[in-house]
Amino acid sequence: MNLNNMKIIWLLGLCTFLLTGNVHAQKYIQVVNSSATDRNEVISISYAKFSKHFNQDSIFSVQDENAKVIPHQLEKLGGQEPVNVLLLVHLAPYAKLKLLVSDKTAPHPAPKTFARYVPERFDDFAWENDVLAFRMYGKALEGRADDAQGMDVWAKRTSQLIINEWYKTGDYHKDHGEGLDYYSVGQTLGAGDVGFYIKEKLTFSKHYRNYKILDNGPLRTTFKLDFDPEEVEGQRIVFSKTIRLDAGSNFNKITLNYANQSESSTPIAIGIAKRKEENPLLSVAKKPFSLTYWEPAVANNGVLGVAVIIPKAEVRYLSDRKEQSLLITHVRNHQEFIYYNGAAWNKAGKVSNEKEWIETVELYKSQLREPLSIKLK
Repeated sequence: MNLNNMKIIWLLGLCTFLLTGNVHAQKYIQVVNSSATDRNEVISISYAKFSKHFNQDSIFSVQDENAKVIPHQLEKLGGQEPVNVLLLVHLAPYAKLKLLVSDKTAPHPAPKTFARYVPERFDDFAWENDVLAFRMYGKALEGRADDAQGMDVWAKRTSQLIINEWYKTGDYHKDHGEGLDYYSVGQTLGAGDVGFYIKEKLTFSKHYRNYKILDNGPLRTTFKLDFDPEEVEGQRIVFSKTIRLDAGSNFNKITLNYANQSESSTPIAIGIAKRKEENPLLSVAKKPFSLTYWEPAVANNGVLGVAVIIPKAEVRYLSDRKEQSLLITHVRNHQEFIYYNGAAWNKAGKVSNEKEWIETVELYKSQLREPLSIKLK
């Protein structure tokens, strides 16, 4: 190779380096999937560790070894400064992923999660991702003839965000190609909400009173719902729910915080609404505890599967209730209690029967047991 050709190659390399940004070639993020399952999920890295390791501020881009941009979000958890760097990654079974960080400004990823307060519909609070949508009912609905108690789920067969449009038109009880709201909550806990269970009696809480959106996409949405203090069977209880939904997931992560002025812990019930059928397709599993339900078809609206997962708690299952199945456990004062709830709709094309829904729940449980390994190198 002559000297001129060597100069050309060197200049081409320099140009590529300058165009793609100052890639920290000596340092990288390694993500390892040690499981036998395909993983498509949001991972979290401490922003303090990330910025120190890469000597990086809040403007950066993350790419794989093929120069594909990895969508990211700075999670602030309700504050002004970043707390975590969130990355949406895909790994095949037993695969490793090497991610490079550059100073280049990353393109803003398309929003895949969203939440908002809905004052125009009796103080609803609604949230969604590219798979499903959910809502909790607000104070303005209390006492009305159409009042409902638990968590509602909306069936979607589009990856687009639909909450704003559906509320705008008000025509979301019919499927116009994107999905619909046909799930019936009524006087139940719906798709995995929580109530008090004191003296072997289920008591619904009042609807939430205040909300705070901690992060609102594009990859993860997290919000907190606060409830007024309540007197239940002589016990004064204050509690809140923090709900998190990631892009691509069928499951919410729900964190409960209780303060009981009378006892050191509060008995609670987490419930799934049942339909009028002789042999409901309900399935209980353990390690960790989960309850899945494949509902009967409703008219031409298809079938919904609903599930609850409780990773770390002693649970008692009550299946003899007419309107709903209940999972009974306790929340200790001022200690976070975490559980997961979710759903799948057969018309979305990913889960078509009870067996596949149970497999989906068990797969998610296995991912909770075997998180992806993340290292800064």
